[in-house]
Amino acid sequence: MTDPRRRLVLASASPARLNLLRQAGLTPDVIVSGVDEDAVSAPTPAELALALAQAKASVVAARADVIRSGALVIGCDSVLELDGHAFGKPADAEEAITRWKSMRGRAGTLQTGHCVYDTATGHYASGTASTVVHFGHPSDDEIASYVASGEPLRVAGAFTLDGRSAPFIDGIDGDHGNVIGLSLPLLRRLLAELGHSITALWA
Repeated sequence: MTDPRRRLVLASASPARLNLLRQAGLTPDVIVSGVDEDAVSAPTPAELALALAQAKASVVAARADVIRSGALVIGCDSVLELDGHAFGKPADAEEAITRWKSMRGRAGTLQTGHCVYDTATGHYASGTASTVVHFGHPSDDEIASYVASGEPLRVAGAFTLDGRSAPFIDGIDGDHGNVIGLSLPLLRRLLAELGHSITALWA
C-alpha cells in the first residue's frame, strides 16, 4: 500500500491533534497553513468546518517543499454547532464567559472537518465528523476561573474534553477523539479512499 517512509504533514498548530496522531503511532511534521479563517464561509457549521479543513490542507500541500517530498497532508478544523450557528475560538475572555453561560445544561455538536491531500497524485479525500457534547452546569465562579486559565481562548467552542473543562462535560455521543480535535476512524477511511493504509504510516 503506502511506503512506511512516506512523509506525513499536519496542517494545524493544534497540540491536541498532534498528540492524537502520535498516540496512534504516526509522526507527522507540523506546518501551519496561515489560512485566514474569518475569510472562509459556508451555509452550515459542518460545511464550514469542512471548507476550513480543505483550505488548510490545500495551502500546505501547494508548498514546493511539501510537493517535492510527496507528502500526505492532513488538514482539520473544528467548530461547535449550537442553535444552528458555528462557534470557533472566542475572541476574548468576556465572549468565553458569555459562551459558557449559554452552553451550560445544553448539548451542542462538535463538527470537525478533515481533509487528506496526497501531493504525489494531486488527489484528496475529505469528510466531517460530528459528536454531540452534553455540557454540565458549572457555576458562574467556576466559569470565571476556567476562563481565567486562558484555555478556552485557544480552542474551538471554548472548551476541551481533555483539559480543565473536562469536569464540566457531562458526556458525549460519538467519537471522543473528534472532540479533542481529530477523528482517527475518519482519518483511516480517508487514507483508504486515497489508497493508503494507516498502519503503513506507523513510525
